[in-house]
Amino acid sequence: MLTFKRLLLPLGIVLNGLLSPSLLYGQTKPKLTLDLSRAAAHVSPRLYGLMTEEINYSYDGGIYGELVRNRAFRDHADKADHWFLIKADGDSASMKLDTKHPVNQALPVSLHLKTTSANTPAGIANDGFWGIPVKPTTTYKGSFYAFTENAAKTAISASIESTDGKTVYAKAEIMGIGSSWKKFTYTLTTAQTAKPAADTRLVLRPATAGSYFFSLVSLFPPTFNNRTNGNRPDIMQLLADMKPSFLRLPGGNYLEGGMFSTRFDWKKTLGPIDYRPGHMGTWGYRSSDGMGLLEYLEWCEDLHMEPLLAVFAGYALNGDYLEKGPLLKPFVDEALEEIEYVTGDTTTAWGKKRAQDGHPAPFPLHYVEVGNEDGFDKSTSYNGRFEQFADAIKAKYPNLQVVATMGGKDWLGTRYPFDASKADVVDEHYYRNAFEMESDADHYDNYDRKGPKVFVGEWATREGSPTPNFNSALGDAAWMTGMERNSDIVIMSCSAPLFVNVNPGGMQWASDLIGYNTLSSYGSPSYYAQQMFNTYKGDEIIAIQGEGIPTQLQKLNHKDSLASVKPKTYPGLFYVATRDSKTGTVYLKVVNCLATAQNIDLELNGATKVKPAAKVITMKADKPEDTNTITEPKKIVPVNSKFNGVKNSFNYAFEPYSITILQLETK
Repeated sequence: MLTFKRLLLPLGIVLNGLLSPSLLYGQTKPKLTLDLSRAAAHVSPRLYGLMTEEINYSYDGGIYGELVRNRAFRDHADKADHWFLIKADGDSASMKLDTKHPVNQALPVSLHLKTTSANTPAGIANDGFWGIPVKPTTTYKGSFYAFTENAAKTAISASIESTDGKTVYAKAEIMGIGSSWKKFTYTLTTAQTAKPAADTRLVLRPATAGSYFFSLVSLFPPTFNNRTNGNRPDIMQLLADMKPSFLRLPGGNYLEGGMFSTRFDWKKTLGPIDYRPGHMGTWGYRSSDGMGLLEYLEWCEDLHMEPLLAVFAGYALNGDYLEKGPLLKPFVDEALEEIEYVTGDTTTAWGKKRAQDGHPAPFPLHYVEVGNEDGFDKSTSYNGRFEQFADAIKAKYPNLQVVATMGGKDWLGTRYPFDASKADVVDEHYYRNAFEMESDADHYDNYDRKGPKVFVGEWATREGSPTPNFNSALGDAAWMTGMERNSDIVIMSCSAPLFVNVNPGGMQWASDLIGYNTLSSYGSPSYYAQQMFNTYKGDEIIAIQGEGIPTQLQKLNHKDSLASVKPKTYPGLFYVATRDSKTGTVYLKVVNCLATAQNIDLELNGATKVKPAAKVITMKADKPEDTNTITEPKKIVPVNSKFNGVKNSFNYAFEPYSITILQLETK
């Protein structure tokens, strides 16, 4: 049986028998009493951030701007995936992969095209990531390496076309293709009258028949802040609107790799894309490594957030690991070099390298995480591995906070014994359904405040696909009330996964916060819930006492019914309040998971002055299963309104299935 009274007061304060749970829940008129006479604790300034990894085509085919898929011809050893030969009927033109003419060590594979007809030249086409996005009045920047075995120099045309070739949206002629490898650049600009389209392809056609070789074929649309090798603007704007404080990078399984050779090897992601070999990712497809370490850091810079750097800690997903000792030391040294690349000035070796890569100024860094989900390591070697990393990091960077992936109270953190005495922070991960999130919203109320701080590095309510539905948003919001109420101990959090390409074949994991296809993107209801919570919060936690809080009964699924599970009763209303200490603005957040409106008496104790007008931000749905989609991207979004009845004591009706923020102006 759940102990409901823990939900009512922040920071582990219990009621000491003053009111029984039966009186508090459902037997008296619902009431929330805010104690504005003092701050119960302070809100962590880094409470809400972002977690990212290459999953669901998050980078290639997602936020990373590159439009050409398999640009270096390395996605498959035997065939040029996503490349097609274009030729007239009866033409004997051919194409195949070639490894005898490498551009450099990072680009060992090229595509060899042989054409035979001078009248209708053959060409090669790339279908992009479910098409090349065509939009009106848009300029694309393209490049490729090429050479010809023809006797004379020739030209190649580059064009964006419909997949049937009947419509050419933009075209450019590239001159001077000669007998040795050379990089060529060009631009393509669509007309003002061009209609948005994704049933498209990029085509390269030699002007004359002959033998041609291509490598690293690239095409970029306009990018956020016009970054070279940059990110997709619409997705970046969705993230900017969340106002995140940090980015956990490179995040998750992508850090570890399936084996040591396919881990995130940050050194191989530096410099021009021409010298990045890429590597096999952990979710069934290859990563170009166009999203390299510097691009992560510039992503942080563009959104005014800090990196939370995760370093490879000597464990891969296939179970291979290195125990503490001399064999692990090269990876410890590599982590120290990575930190130096991020934070070092130009007098340091890796700070100088960062400057050579185009960013002389160091980046801010306060937290370094050692590994990812090391509870999966059956060898239990993480105790020693973490100690070796933590000792080395603290010795060189004593001001950095070191995060452990074990030692928390999640199932992975407690899977094996772990000594967290050297950890400043422990990382906990929770993936649940709405019932599990809501019934455990008081999770952090009674955490030991003397131990390490908590980073909820991955969490999500998983209902809805490919992105969460509104029931997930309710579960997320209930969970966030608990984290925010306890943000003296929960100092950082980020939900996961962040992205999903909603095209067929683009998803490996549901549910995901932000969805997109080739042309457009959207935020899920859970996205907007998180945006609401981070946008409207103060720096002080206000204690709340609840009375008569309505309850809900657990809905059993088929598996529960077969197992004769007895349904549990748990709260139907969740809440948290914070205050801006400079302005006196109070943000009261209330999550109503019930199908009926809840008339709640609100008592503001300790406020000498209360303005009658309040800003109200509400997000609601007719049914918990309602959601946003790529075709209905804003079916469920927050709506602003005003309420003019604020007093020291007043009543407010919280709508069914709703997340509401009352912005109260007090002194």
